[in-house]
Amino acid sequence: MAPLLHTHQIHPRANLNRLHFLLYSLSLLLLLLHHTTTPSSFLLLVADVFLAFMWLLGQGYRWRPIRRWEFPELLSKATASKDLPALDVFICTADPYKEPPVGVASTALSALAFDYPSDRLSVYVSDDGGSDLTLFAFFEAAKFARCWLPFCRKNGVMERSPEAYFQSGGCDGEAEEMKVMFESLKERVNCAMEKGYVDLNLVNSPEEKEIFKTWKNFTRKDHPSVIQVLLESKKDKDSTGHPLPNLIYISREKRPASPHNFKAGALNALLRVSETMTNAPLILTLDCDMFSNDPNAPQRALCYFLDKNFSPNLSFVQFPQRYTGLNKNDIYDGEFRRLFILGEQGLDGLQGPNYVGTGCFFSRRSLYSSPPVAMPSSDQFKVHSCLLSSELVLLKAHEAASSEYEHDRKEWGSQIGFRYGSLVEDYYTGYILHCQGWRSVFCNPDRPAFLGEAPKSLVDALSQSRRWFVGLYQVCFSIYCPLLYGSRKISLLAGFCYMYYAVWGCWCIPLTIYGLLPQLALFNGKSLFPKASDPWFFLYAYLFLSTYVQDLIEFMEVGGLIQRWWSEQRMWLIKGISSSTFGTLDFILSQIGCSAPGFNLTSKVKKEEENKLYENGKFVFSTASPFFVSMGTIAIVNVISFIFGFIKAVIRVGGLDEMLIQLLLSGFIVTNSWPVYEAMFTRKDGGKMPESVTKASILLSSILFCLGNFYFT
Repeated sequence: MAPLLHTHQIHPRANLNRLHFLLYSLSLLLLLLHHTTTPSSFLLLVADVFLAFMWLLGQGYRWRPIRRWEFPELLSKATASKDLPALDVFICTADPYKEPPVGVASTALSALAFDYPSDRLSVYVSDDGGSDLTLFAFFEAAKFARCWLPFCRKNGVMERSPEAYFQSGGCDGEAEEMKVMFESLKERVNCAMEKGYVDLNLVNSPEEKEIFKTWKNFTRKDHPSVIQVLLESKKDKDSTGHPLPNLIYISREKRPASPHNFKAGALNALLRVSETMTNAPLILTLDCDMFSNDPNAPQRALCYFLDKNFSPNLSFVQFPQRYTGLNKNDIYDGEFRRLFILGEQGLDGLQGPNYVGTGCFFSRRSLYSSPPVAMPSSDQFKVHSCLLSSELVLLKAHEAASSEYEHDRKEWGSQIGFRYGSLVEDYYTGYILHCQGWRSVFCNPDRPAFLGEAPKSLVDALSQSRRWFVGLYQVCFSIYCPLLYGSRKISLLAGFCYMYYAVWGCWCIPLTIYGLLPQLALFNGKSLFPKASDPWFFLYAYLFLSTYVQDLIEFMEVGGLIQRWWSEQRMWLIKGISSSTFGTLDFILSQIGCSAPGFNLTSKVKKEEENKLYENGKFVFSTASPFFVSMGTIAIVNVISFIFGFIKAVIRVGGLDEMLIQLLLSGFIVTNSWPVYEAMFTRKDGGKMPESVTKASILLSSILFCLGNFYFT
């Protein structure tokens, strides 16, 4: 009898979610009925319809959430170590100055150090920037790996990224020796980084010197393919004589006339090159800053892939994105618990979680066709046994990395591999795989399998989400619209889930309306909502409070703290009125043939000071960004409306009764906007709001008050 490798349970909150769905649905119907029987603003009706639509889509995640447990300790009873499937790890980087090579190398070292048979493990690094600095860092990392891997095995190290390990605490004895070696590696790489090129004096090997000499004629967007086998399991040994895993550096060919399709194109190049070299049946994709925090993560994924009753239609096992270095209250919501844990648990109860770009183990065959898999040839997915550095293998690999490879192979990016057509290639790829009939699994162990670095800059966090919104719209308004196409191909609830994120950017519509219209009416003494003494008041109170209470309970169930939940809902509001708005405008402009205006964002605060402010829980607004103008405008409108509205309500008989909802709404936004007021008017440190942003916000607020006065009087 085969051992039990995994089990699952429908989350206990599923039944409560369904009860809440029934009650909330009835309440929403009453609200819409109230709009039809009571004179009210058309814009408020629009906002309520959008809110109701988004709420309905979001119920897909709450209908059947799943919790899973794996038993990797029983894996040895299912298969011998020598029979474990081979694993290819894909790591992508693109810019040595935005993604420091030492950090990328540490991520690769953490993957090389998996507790996995070294002859069945290969790590591929895609350098889409074509940088000699990155290659130099990996030459150094390959040398360091000869000592680092046996050190990790001998001492049972769990954090196998050397950068993370040496930052986590004091070192003595052998660990101190390893630290000295790693500091030497960092010093050599940083020396090259400061010069902007690899000085041949830093290179000892004549072979390496010849390689770096060719780099002088390369540019980021115009260079031939470069494939360098840095470690080969059949040839290279560590300091104890144990075979090392394979480590291969790849920079695919780029030419100005050939589209490169961004990260999806880089992943597809890795997919093809690895097929010619190792062709492992399992693939792990990792972001360059997402290092392994559990050397047994592959075994957890194998608990699903080796279950013969489970694996025939299994495309991928997704681990959550977890982050290190967050401040106490996670002021920028870097954890993304709702996206990476709650949302994935909800999808897991339907057809499986979505692919989130990193920490994901794929079945290679699922990236080539639909289940049941029809193999073009019996040996397509056979693991290769020839030397990686042989001339024939490298010739095929270079052909696979050619910029012209896909010219006559149009199925790449549309039917095979990672999908093109959206800036969020991860979301799009996972969605299409599910539409093809594949399923996936969410694996969320207590110890994070992978840890990454979340944005510690507010403008970086907003810029990232702005790009996401554009990419999600690209899927929403394509022939693969989740509500129309996905609901037929997967299920109605799964279609709702994918559609929820596809229209994520639409939050800007109801949030902007509710952030301005009731406040301008309050300033002018105009009531838009039922009185506090009116029974309809309790309907609004229920809709608001039940949503927030459910949200809080879910957040705390997955290990969140109340302070971090407050930060999460505040960032939802911030993104809704800033990056969501600009992402929506970007997409609209692109559809009508106009180019979206770019932001020249230059921070006026040094990185060290920015990090210090972040650690102290202070928002940094030092960049003159349009994001902050929209935030500042709404913050000013709300605080002025609240003050004047409160004074008028107190003076006028029955004013508080009539204006209570608008006062509570303004007060709620004022509370969330407190960091904005500090940055505008009281702070003196480097994170304060630029004067130009404050003036622009005051000017726009004044214009809105004039328009409000004209409209409401």
